[in-house]
Amino acid sequence: MFDRSYADPYIIAEIGVNHEGSLARAKDMISAVARAGGHAAKFQTYTAGLLASEAHSPSYWDTSQEPTTSQYELFQRFDGFGADDYAALAAHCREEGIDFLSTPFDLAAVTTLAPLMPAMKIASADLTNVPLLRAVAAVGKPILMSVGASTHDEIRWALDLLERAGAGEIALLHCVLRYPTPPAQANLLGITELRERFGDRAVIGYSDHVAPTERGTTPALDMAATLGARVIEKHFTDDRTARGNDHYHAFDEAQLASFVRTLAEYRELAGDGKPDVSAQSSAIENARRRVFVSEDLSADTELTEAHLRALRANVGVEIASWDDVVGRSLRADKRAGDPIEWDDLR
Repeated sequence: MFDRSYADPYIIAEIGVNHEGSLARAKDMISAVARAGGHAAKFQTYTAGLLASEAHSPSYWDTSQEPTTSQYELFQRFDGFGADDYAALAAHCREEGIDFLSTPFDLAAVTTLAPLMPAMKIASADLTNVPLLRAVAAVGKPILMSVGASTHDEIRWALDLLERAGAGEIALLHCVLRYPTPPAQANLLGITELRERFGDRAVIGYSDHVAPTERGTTPALDMAATLGARVIEKHFTDDRTARGNDHYHAFDEAQLASFVRTLAEYRELAGDGKPDVSAQSSAIENARRRVFVSEDLSADTELTEAHLRALRANVGVEIASWDDVVGRSLRADKRAGDPIEWDDLR
């Protein structure tokens, strides 16, 4: 599902809970993702009490953007969607022609979401969550797993667990679990490192938390695509100025559409890597060197390199045959500047 061609990643626009509890707004954002060219709209499915301790879950995000200092309090604010709501969102995704995804954060969420989605998602912070990994693997669908804040040994351990539990196709998404991720910490060569270490077991992609630049560009996504990320996930919003943890570092419809256009340009530039000499036939015909005589020569002259000159032309023996010309004799007189043709040689 995720092993795609160069510069053609599976693009996941992570709406998360940026709908702020509004089903209508969530549907509008799905439509925006589809218009912009995304392949999937992704949400987050959790119950605050099953996700974070009420008394002991301090924040790990930029509190100047999201002032809530308790994970439990933040998650409680946006955990109101039920099974019917997710079914409605999945149906709307089908109508818009894109995939519905949502990250389950507990076992009940896995049960709710599994019938609705083409693949399952595991968040970075749950890479070591044994019961959740086993439940996700048991679904039998492709798995996307972000690997932020994890060592390579932990990633290997999680892969082993998933495979033992029956997982098939797995995609590992390089990720830095900081909101936002400073560009200097994005460490995008982690994509290459993951491919070298785990490319025989998983498709490699990227989940991004780097904020768009002041110009609205997304260089982290561009670089991830050129490094060969086959899946790219980025938070998505309808209002980047909105207060909240996942609005300010998200991209919006215009930025997603711009990224999709950039990818199309990259694909055109990349080609397929195979020589296309048919498109260069004029250059081959007119720009390659051919064999000419450098001085007046009489018939029966045995040609040496001193008698010959390599010049660009569209007549004469191709320079690649130089060694087949040297040592042969002329059938007729030649004047300086004449091309050598095969019929001229004995």
